[in-house]
Amino acid sequence: MRTNALYYGDNLEILRKDIDTESIDLCYIDPPFNSKRNYFQIYNRINEEEDRAQAQAFIDTWTWDAHSSEAYNQIITNFEGRFTRQTIELVKGLRSILDTGGLLAYLVSMTLRITEIYRVLKPTGSFYLHCDPTASHYLKLVLDAVFCSQGGDFQNEIIWHYRRWTGGSKRFLRMHDVVFFYTKSNEHIFNAPYTDYTEKSLKRKQHHHTRIKGDDVYVTSIDERGVKENDVWIIPVINSQAKERMGYPTQKPEALLERIITASSNEGDTVLDCYCGCGTSIVVAEHLKRKWIGIDITYQSISLILKRLEENFHAKVLETIKIEGIPKDMESARALANRQDDPLRKEFEKWAILTYTNNKAVINTKKGADKGVDGIVYFATVNNESERMIFQVKSGGANRATIATLHGDMESKQAKIGVLITMDEPTKSMKEDAANANMYHHPLMGRDYSRIQIVTIREIVEEHKRLEMPLVHDVLKSAKANAEGSQTGLEI
Repeated sequence: MRTNALYYGDNLEILRKDIDTESIDLCYIDPPFNSKRNYFQIYNRINEEEDRAQAQAFIDTWTWDAHSSEAYNQIITNFEGRFTRQTIELVKGLRSILDTGGLLAYLVSMTLRITEIYRVLKPTGSFYLHCDPTASHYLKLVLDAVFCSQGGDFQNEIIWHYRRWTGGSKRFLRMHDVVFFYTKSNEHIFNAPYTDYTEKSLKRKQHHHTRIKGDDVYVTSIDERGVKENDVWIIPVINSQAKERMGYPTQKPEALLERIITASSNEGDTVLDCYCGCGTSIVVAEHLKRKWIGIDITYQSISLILKRLEENFHAKVLETIKIEGIPKDMESARALANRQDDPLRKEFEKWAILTYTNNKAVINTKKGADKGVDGIVYFATVNNESERMIFQVKSGGANRATIATLHGDMESKQAKIGVLITMDEPTKSMKEDAANANMYHHPLMGRDYSRIQIVTIREIVEEHKRLEMPLVHDVLKSAKANAEGSQTGLEI
């Protein structure tokens, strides 16, 4: 049985500690671009002060700070002998030209990770770096310094061309991303893709060297497969009605990843994505029977990937995954709540809610506008109707006022049930106030539920307590399976 791995945490730390040297056949990454437009897509309606703080924290991923300075010093002092002379001199030169700022912080961060990616690639391995023109010219210098100085090679600058709505009246429309293709040696795996041709067009091209009329371009190596694919890929972006659409702001189409993974790996090979986001590379690798390793620093991505795998394949696929970095005891849960790079404790909130709801909740990323509501699920009732359940997470300091706030939020959001997830054990008065909120009778289940429920982190990690209620998502999924003849009735 293939064992795949999903890591939650900082990809640099995980690459250095958990990924063996020369163990990866293919690495693809789609890191955050050094471009604010992508960050604003995530926080695009900001009204409250807390929302502004969250957005700024995301936008300012690339600012020169103590972390950037430490990363720079690791490179120029050749920390643990990890960096080539060319890499060191390049980064020193970039600082003299760019000075300290967001762009240099971005390039230093990428240099650390590209260096580790080179290390973990097999001699036959390939690396694809997805970026946009904002910093692609600088990234190519970094790639050359890391790869070419050690016997690797630049293979292609792939242009992914697409059509989408875009503004800008005083420039040409921006309709492409850049994907750099590098290899660790000239012995790399490459399964050449060919363009598709109809039988009629093939009959017009039965010879191997056909001159295109009126041009000096030659089409070569035409056979029954067509023409070898070039480095300009015309692949549509994911439209709003696409089945694969996950609602993730920087999601890439599966067709793009299928072309990369098919070309530079074989069945059974290991594919690494250390910025795996919503998991497109992972889902495609699974479809193509590759092993895979995914890394992401946000729990919402980890949750989305697990949910996507289960929906695209089956629940048993999750049994083939080694999951690392997710809190499994109180100590690691407290560590997540106290992460220095997450002062708003959003990662802790996401983990707590998504774990308790089996990755079915919707996380509120604009908490300020909804007061204390951190997440929501819709549970099924009768006649295909639904009701709301809201969540509030407290990593410390929960008291009677917390219960009162949750009760008020339930009224304003017209929620039938409110759940407080708390790090602290609830006091006797908190339990009494929750009990005084009365009961909700579930018509579909035929049983009563407390309108205000208190769930502790200890119950989640030690007793594996999970939400037990038919959610709209699950009922619709079961109904679809029933319509297709996969089961005899709804599983609720």
